[in-house]
Amino acid sequence: MIELVRTNDAVIISFVESLMRDAGIACFVADQNMSILEGSIGLLQKRVMIDADQADAARRILKDAGIENEIRQK
Repeated sequence: MIELVRTNDAVIISFVESLMRDAGIACFVADQNMSILEGSIGLLQKRVMIDADQADAARRILKDAGIENEIRQK
């Protein structure tokens, strides 16, 4: 698994999950519970994780959606 996106923005997380689901790319949000425990003050970011073999396709999807600035570097 690799990290595709890391952010505090719930809208971006939801959008990325939707894009991945529509493309048939399995993903999960890591650190979701930790973010809730810290009281939502924005210290801990959530991470969208995907299989490494689907990274290129996932990055291309985010670029096509106009949110390439959210992609974590390799």
